[in-house]
Amino acid sequence: MNHGQQTIASVYRSYIREIRRLPHAYLRRVFRLKAEDDCRAALRTECDDRRKGKLRRVSKTIQKVRAANNGNHLAFNHILDIAYGRVGRLKWELMEPLLFDPNAPLPPPIIPGKESSRPPAYSQELTALLTSGLSRKKKAKALVLDDLSFPPILPERADPNSSDAQILGPFSKRREVNARWKYFRQEWKKVLPPLQISVSPSREVSDEGSELGASAAVRKIGFDGTVVLEELVHLTTKSENTSGASSPRRWLRRRYQELLGRLPILTFFSSPNDMKIKGGSGFLVSSSPNALKTRNQGGPLPYATDDDMAWNSKASGEQARH
Repeated sequence: MNHGQQTIASVYRSYIREIRRLPHAYLRRVFRLKAEDDCRAALRTECDDRRKGKLRRVSKTIQKVRAANNGNHLAFNHILDIAYGRVGRLKWELMEPLLFDPNAPLPPPIIPGKESSRPPAYSQELTALLTSGLSRKKKAKALVLDDLSFPPILPERADPNSSDAQILGPFSKRREVNARWKYFRQEWKKVLPPLQISVSPSREVSDEGSELGASAAVRKIGFDGTVVLEELVHLTTKSENTSGASSPRRWLRRRYQELLGRLPILTFFSSPNDMKIKGGSGFLVSSSPNALKTRNQGGPLPYATDDDMAWNSKASGEQARH
């Protein structure tokens, strides 16, 4: 074993020691796999400078895990984000199936005869996620359906019926294609992916066959068929055996409640009568009732009523007298 291999082996042993201190089996399983992948990638790297760079990144991850085990809530939140696909490679693996619908017809090309000029097609699942504040990153606002059909980064001139197009002439079709794809890429990256797609049970008891058909029609993504989501919800409600952990159980429960606030639940409605959303897409984004409501949900504030205005005028007058 040469010096480079000895260094990687030493880093791997340090990684495993910190992983054993993580409080729950799922976290230990995920980070053990990550440690193996990271150290194998370093072993396969022949260039010394690139290998050192990869080892530095691994060492930073070890420091994050150590800080999380020592009770740093920001570090622990980052560990949870990696393990549950809020950041990193797992996020891409959860989002990738939702970016395109293989069963949907392709939109016509913007430039006639140019297959590469087809605009992006938003799947029903992605449309629901983009238009909900519950599934968007903290500083990203929910989109409206008009933003998907005509991205706001396009000038009014891109609409052939607009006055700008009539005065200045038509907008470049190639620039329109590029703008639409740019908007598609920048917006889906602001989405927090669900762990799986749930199916809402039909309210029509005689429609059991259609309910089974709807379950089969919904695409299987991420952790479908596992109990990862159920175990996560359980950790926010009951004390769990945290062998090897030094953090208090109440502190851990709050971290998982914060995680649920960053984890949208995507539900498919099999019957139009069950749907609670407009547009008829069949999907609804919600959050777990156990989630800690600390995130900006992106929804508009309600309009003030006449009673609200009267109360505000009265309160302002009393404050002016004092």
